[in-house]
Amino acid sequence: MFKSLSPAQLDPILSLSIAYREDPRDNKIDLGVGVYRNSLGETPIMQAVQLAEQRLIKTQTTKSYVSLAGSEVFNQSMMDLLLSDTSAHSRAAAVQTPGASGALRMLADLIQVAQPDTTVWLTNPSYVNHKPVMEAAGLKVKYYPYFEPETKQVNSDAMLKEIAKAGPKDVVLLHGCCHNPTGADITFADWQAITALANKNGFMPFVDMAYLGFGDGLEQDGAGLKYMADNIEEMVVATSCSKNFGLYRERTGAAIIISNSQQEAQKAKGRVLTLARSSYTMPPDHGAALVADILNDQQLTTIWKDELYTMHSRILTLRQGLTQAIRQRGSEQFDFIEQHKGMFSVTGLTPEQILTVRKKYGIYAVGDGRINIAGLQEQHIDHLADALVSVSR
Repeated sequence: MFKSLSPAQLDPILSLSIAYREDPRDNKIDLGVGVYRNSLGETPIMQAVQLAEQRLIKTQTTKSYVSLAGSEVFNQSMMDLLLSDTSAHSRAAAVQTPGASGALRMLADLIQVAQPDTTVWLTNPSYVNHKPVMEAAGLKVKYYPYFEPETKQVNSDAMLKEIAKAGPKDVVLLHGCCHNPTGADITFADWQAITALANKNGFMPFVDMAYLGFGDGLEQDGAGLKYMADNIEEMVVATSCSKNFGLYRERTGAAIIISNSQQEAQKAKGRVLTLARSSYTMPPDHGAALVADILNDQQLTTIWKDELYTMHSRILTLRQGLTQAIRQRGSEQFDFIEQHKGMFSVTGLTPEQILTVRKKYGIYAVGDGRINIAGLQEQHIDHLADALVSVSR
């Protein structure tokens, strides 16, 4: 049976980690995979997570199954975090999933069951896994203008003009904050305009919120999503605890369905649970148990928010430091890096230039020019600045 299979195409991001590990150079830098690293180059376990973990070890009495929906305390906590003080809070339902990728797939499957001929509109460019997940669920995919290569910012006019063509059989996927891969975010005014278009034309928004707190802070990063949820009847949200809780390997995420009533949201949740049963059955419990504890304990919540703010502030400092180092080398063409939000920035380098940066400088970045600013160490800023200026002259 398997002799007929052709070799699988390597993942463009995860395969970089393998090549990086095999590189013997001391000055190599991994800016490919999207993880936060501290000044020592480590992806730390957050203190709030450690404290919650210690408590869990002492108090947990069983490893029995939880439920198809995972931890309902976690589910409620994620809805509280994302939707508090909105009308959507009382007409939403959530399902714990294996990371945000699991949430993307479960919500895509739900859309396919509800309306099989749906087209999902993605930003151009978008997260590398968006298209495969949507197509694997049997949905059609198209792209709308988003990132302007010349300015390295969002082209709002072109974006809104194209989104205005979406109708009742369409879903428009939005990045909640810290756009992956570009780092260029839409404005609050854009959120308002897209909300108005959704209400007018009948398309459903699908928000991927994977980096809450990494852009401008918890409240600011969630403001657009909250506005939309408060002013629209139906939408879905995929969210992750990988970045802002540092729970990458625990695969902790949630799929949130917002409808016109709690009854309708629960009906949709029931269909997601049926879909989950035929896929992974139940999500892993450990990460969700930690997040639920942190978000329901005032002291742990405060510690977590302080740690998240520290990470967010350090990313801003790295952006500023890199931009300044490049300017000191006589170039202003990378000033946009300081304006971008979150972990990533698209540099504008060609695949050939990215390959040169890897071979000559030992710097590993994705072929589309994306670099993970949050994976950078302060001691590597000058080395990266040298490489960017050198290959772009």
